[in-house]
Amino acid sequence: MALLINEECVNCGVCEPECPNDAITEGEDIYIIKAAKCTECVGHFDEPQCVDVCPVDCIVTDPDNTESKDELMVKYKQLTS
Repeated sequence: MALLINEECVNCGVCEPECPNDAITEGEDIYIIKAAKCTECVGHFDEPQCVDVCPVDCIVTDPDNTESKDELMVKYKQLTS
């Protein structure tokens, strides 16, 4: 599953540099995660790094982009090849 930053985001920016896939960008009001690039850090780390550093816990599973760990690994391989 890709992750999603919800409206509780305080736009602090600590998540953006933590993303190994450059999936996080600054939006108009909050940061945005591009689902096509988000692997929940599968292939890079054991846990999503953005979730670990978020001070307000606004990064949640995106219900519109559900993927298994195997699918996320395939995406990781495509993004890094």
